[in-house]
Amino acid sequence: MMTSKQGWINLYKPKNITSFKAIKIIKKVFHINKIGHAGTLDPMAEGILPIAIGKATKLIPYISCMNKEYDFTITWGSQTSTDDAEGQILFSSNNLPKKKDIEKKIINYFGYINQIPPKVSAVKINGRRAYKLSRDNVPFNMQPKKVFIENLIISDHSTNKTSFKILCGKGFYVRSLARDLAIDLKTYGHISYLKRSKVGKFNEKTSILLDDLLKIGQTRKEINCIFPTISMLDDILAYEIDDKLDMNNLSFGRSIKIDGDKITNSSSINLDKKNIFLSNKGDIVSIGKLDGNLFKPNKILI
Repeated sequence: MMTSKQGWINLYKPKNITSFKAIKIIKKVFHINKIGHAGTLDPMAEGILPIAIGKATKLIPYISCMNKEYDFTITWGSQTSTDDAEGQILFSSNNLPKKKDIEKKIINYFGYINQIPPKVSAVKINGRRAYKLSRDNVPFNMQPKKVFIENLIISDHSTNKTSFKILCGKGFYVRSLARDLAIDLKTYGHISYLKRSKVGKFNEKTSILLDDLLKIGQTRKEINCIFPTISMLDDILAYEIDDKLDMNNLSFGRSIKIDGDKITNSSSINLDKKNIFLSNKGDIVSIGKLDGNLFKPNKILI
């Protein structure tokens, strides 16, 4: 049983399985009480799925807001009900865009843009998931969301397909980009390949395949590929504590005194407006605010 273990698993999710099912399998095999994931991946998509174990689940919002990198392919000439290859074809066109025309258009997508999520998505509409409403043939409208693209380049191009690499922010739908870009190019398009290659510090190089992780579960009860909670939190204000009295006070939600000069990455940042992360031996133990030299905890992970 892994009742007290906490940290991150850098999982590489395969195609044809939902993010929820992937963590459900891991939970069952390793007898984990508390588990969650940051940033859902479509069933047809493969790639990085950050998994939080134990009290690290309280840190999921900090991972979810990090930039994500995707490799994807748009097949031109048809739009589907799901904006990917799994949906039914809704519209078709014989117009296949040239690489130079695509390059001119993608410049318009840099920075903040308004994007309408796919109708088959996990977005909630009056308390119900959009994909469930779509499945039940309930009519509804999707509201646009402000999303961010830091970089978008073409990595390969053929007559009816174009591959891209994108670096984008929270809540971005690659399927929506395929739909909208195709319409801008006076044609239709859908995602035929999608891989998430990076989420913050989570990347392919340090990831573990789901099958390999489950093989570990067949030979041992403990997972030996768990990253400490602080290791995957990028660009944070962190302070390491080891005093037993401080740890005890924090466990009861009490404020403690700390030396603000020893906070990692504290230079040039206004501490009054930032979350401070307290760690012990690589694990986050509390998140809170600094008032002078007094740390006031908001979340306790001990």
